[in-house]
Amino acid sequence: MMTFPAAWRAVARAIPLVAIGAALLAPVRASAQHAIDLPLGATLPDLKVETLDGQPASLGQYIGKGPLLIEVWATWCANCEELAPKILAAKKKYEGKVRFIGLAVSFNQSPNRVKLHMEKHGFDVETFYDRKGEADVVYGVKATSTVIVVDKSGKIVYAGAGGDQDIDSAVRKAM
Repeated sequence: MMTFPAAWRAVARAIPLVAIGAALLAPVRASAQHAIDLPLGATLPDLKVETLDGQPASLGQYIGKGPLLIEVWATWCANCEELAPKILAAKKKYEGKVRFIGLAVSFNQSPNRVKLHMEKHGFDVETFYDRKGEADVVYGVKATSTVIVVDKSGKIVYAGAGGDQDIDSAVRKAM
């Protein structure tokens, strides 16, 4: 039988684990300066990724060629699902003026799963696959649902995370 002091110590040891678990499950609400490691105003670096068919690709081909929105997302991300209609509405509104890129992370999903999810949900954004976690390494992305917007010169004008982002306002900052 466990005595009160021993039971209390067991509870005290479990508290940090519960706090960590709660933090991992909580919705992401990162501010612009905390969504990525790169500061606003910095030039967005190139990122080596793959097409959903497994071919090498580079986001560098889009940087500095006009306004660009990149969303780091996953099929299992609730915040990403909340953002999807906002991104699709902005894509429709700014068609031909802003390029919209999806960057699917490789954690717990495959390119095929990403394709099926996009078809099922009508998410018709040009999408790449980040098999090696380069968005985390190069951009310092903290979570799925991270949106990065750059202006025509390739400078970061917005970075945020979470499902409640004002995508239209973020895109207007790049215009």
